[in-house]
Amino acid sequence: MVRSKLLAWWPDAPHRQSFKQAFMDLLPTLVATGTWGFVTGIALVKTGLTDNMASLMTLTVYAGSAQLTALPLIESLAPIWLIFAAGCVVNIRFIIFGAALQPFFRHLSWFRRLMLSYLTTDMAFVLFMGRYGESAERGSTHHIWYMLGVIIPGWLTWVLASLMGIYLGGLVPASWSLEFAAILALMAIIIPLVKTKPMAMCLLAAGLIAWVCQPLPLRLGLALAVVGGVIAGVISERIYHRKSA
Repeated sequence: MVRSKLLAWWPDAPHRQSFKQAFMDLLPTLVATGTWGFVTGIALVKTGLTDNMASLMTLTVYAGSAQLTALPLIESLAPIWLIFAAGCVVNIRFIIFGAALQPFFRHLSWFRRLMLSYLTTDMAFVLFMGRYGESAERGSTHHIWYMLGVIIPGWLTWVLASLMGIYLGGLVPASWSLEFAAILALMAIIIPLVKTKPMAMCLLAAGLIAWVCQPLPLRLGLALAVVGGVIAGVISERIYHRKSA
């Protein structure tokens, strides 16, 4: 019986191909993911968390921006509701991601959708929508296996790199400026993905808003950048299609 259940879960050849394709699409981004996770692991320990507490946070809070937002609040002994509120503000963009992904996965059970949403990242959303966003088909099993091929290696890379930062970060000289290296790695991955004018306008608007709104508390500038980038992208796309018509 156990063997039959395992065989039922094992993907057939077309689904394995979808998983493999997703992994190959994700592979160039794992350097940035690993670097960012390593830097976040170092930041967790430097804030004053014990190794065990930092490891628990890494395994349960799969959100680097939320972790880095919460750390100074934890260090300043801010109330728990404020820490949660700040994390929600930083990750408010996932409401937009969820709305866009919902047509592809709404046929799944509540628990499976919950697990997919927990493991979904910005890069997973970009890669999935870049491949299937314009597809008329919804709810295909290939969509599920492609998404799994993106989110599972991404999660494993993040967790392993973050744990390395927690336990080995003290060996890295501060002069290496890993924070800046992580940002450069992310830019090297994101910029080649910008292939249309609406995407370029979305990126420029989000970057400008994030830069201008840096002084805002609780990283509200990041939330405003997400909203502003989406609005700029939608308006630009409508203008572009109108001109094309």
